[in-house]
Amino acid sequence: MLYLTNDLGLLPFFLPLGIIGFYRYLWFFIKVLAWIVYEPVQPKANPTYIPSQDVTIIVPTIDAGEEFKIAARSWLACDPKEIVIITEESMRGPLEDLANEVDPTKIRVLTVSKANKRLQMVAGVNATTTEILVFADDDAIWKPTMLTYILACFEDLKMGGVGTCQTVHAVNPNGHQTVWEVLAGFRLTIRNIEVAASTHIDGGVCCLSGRTAAYRTLILKDPAFQFGFQNDLWLGKYPLNSGDDKFLTRWMVTHGWNTFVQVCPEAELFSTFKDNWRFIKQVLRWTRNTWRSDFRSLFTERKIWSRHPFVAFTMVDKIFNPISLLSGPILVIIFALGQAENAGPTNAPLPIWNVILSYFGWLLLTRGLKLLPHFYRRPQDVIHLPAWLLFNYYFAIMKVYALFTLHEVGWGTRAGVGTTLAADIEKEGNAEQARLDNLSQQEHDEKVSDHVQLDMSYTPDRSLDVNPNRN
Repeated sequence: MLYLTNDLGLLPFFLPLGIIGFYRYLWFFIKVLAWIVYEPVQPKANPTYIPSQDVTIIVPTIDAGEEFKIAARSWLACDPKEIVIITEESMRGPLEDLANEVDPTKIRVLTVSKANKRLQMVAGVNATTTEILVFADDDAIWKPTMLTYILACFEDLKMGGVGTCQTVHAVNPNGHQTVWEVLAGFRLTIRNIEVAASTHIDGGVCCLSGRTAAYRTLILKDPAFQFGFQNDLWLGKYPLNSGDDKFLTRWMVTHGWNTFVQVCPEAELFSTFKDNWRFIKQVLRWTRNTWRSDFRSLFTERKIWSRHPFVAFTMVDKIFNPISLLSGPILVIIFALGQAENAGPTNAPLPIWNVILSYFGWLLLTRGLKLLPHFYRRPQDVIHLPAWLLFNYYFAIMKVYALFTLHEVGWGTRAGVGTTLAADIEKEGNAEQARLDNLSQQEHDEKVSDHVQLDMSYTPDRSLDVNPNRN
C-alpha cells in the first residue's frame, strides 16, 4: 500500500490516519520509556513496619471456593498479624470451615447483614487493630515477598495507599488458559506498563486495584471517609457497590496522601479471571466504574490536575480513545469503497481484499509489538493476537455503550449485589432508626453488636501511631 502515498489525491485518507497513528504511538512510547526507567521501592534492612505486627489482611467475599485456600496459604506465607474474612451471615459456616482448614489461629470470620462489598470492607476496617491494612480478593495469590515490598513504601509517612502488579492465574488446574484468560493477561500486561509509567512520572495512578491494595488504617477509620464510602451515589440516586478501589484511590488524591504501585516480581499477585464469555461482563462493569470515577476526578474533584497532571491527561486520553481507535477501520472502509466507485477502464483500483489484509497485517504487527513483554513470558499466547485485535475494537464499542448506561450499577456477574436504589437505602435507614428508638440502651448495644458481629473483646496491642520512632 505504500506506493499509494505517491498519489496526492489520497492525502485526505492517509493524513488523518497518519496523525492519529503518530499521536497514539508517541504516547505509548513515552509510557514504555517511563516503564523502563521506573524503579520499585526496595525494603530497608531495618524496616519500620513488620508484617507480623503491623498488617491485617481484609477479605470481603460472599462465595469463596477452593481457590480461597490456595490464596489464604499464600497470604499466611507473608506472615501477617491477622486475616479477617467479612461475609454475609449465610456464608459464615462454609467460610469458617475453609478458615479452619487453613489456620484458625490467624483467620477469623465476621459477618454483615447483607451482601454489600463496601459494607463488608468498612466492617473489616473497624475490626482492624494494626497500622496497615491490606484489602485482597479471595482469589488473589501472593508471593512470600509481597508484604515486605508493600510495607517498604510506607516508610514515607505521607504514603496513604500502595498497589501491586498483576498477572493471570489459570482456573484450570493444569494451567491451561482459555482465550478469555489470555485476553485478561494482555490487559494486565498493558496495565502494568501504564501504572509503572504514571507512578514514575508524577507519582499518581488511575486506580489502586482492589485485587490487592494496602492503606494506612487511620485514613479509613475516619468517619468522614466511611460515610462517603458507604453513601457513594451516582447522579444522586444510584448507590455504587463496585468501584470501591476507584473511590479509595480518589480519596488518597483529594486528601493529600501519596500513592505508589510496586511493579516488580516480588510484589506480583496472581488472580483468576472469568474463563468464559462472562469475562465480557466483568470488563463492562470495570469500564462503567472507570467512566464514573474519571469524570469525578477530572470535573468534580479536580485535584488530580494539580497533583498528578500526567494521570489527568491519561484520563482525558481514555475519553477519546474509542474515537481514535475506531477511526482507523472506518477510514479504511471509506477508502476501499471509494476505490471501487472510482474504478474505470483506465484506472484499475486495488482489490478490496488487498487493502483490508494489508491494514489487518499492520494492526497485528503493531499490536504485537505492544505486547512483547507478555510474549517474553508466555510466547504461546501469540496465537491469540487476532482475538486481541478484535477484542480491542469490541472494547471501543463497549466503552461507548458503557458511557450511555452509567446508571447500571449492578455487578453483572453477581445477581442482586449492589442494585439497591437510594430511596430504598433511606427507607431502610428510617425503619432501622424507628426500631432503635424503641429499644433500651442495653438492647440497642446488643443490636449493633449482632448487626456486624464483631469481636469487641479483641484489643489492639499497638496504637495507630504513624511515627516511625515509636517505642
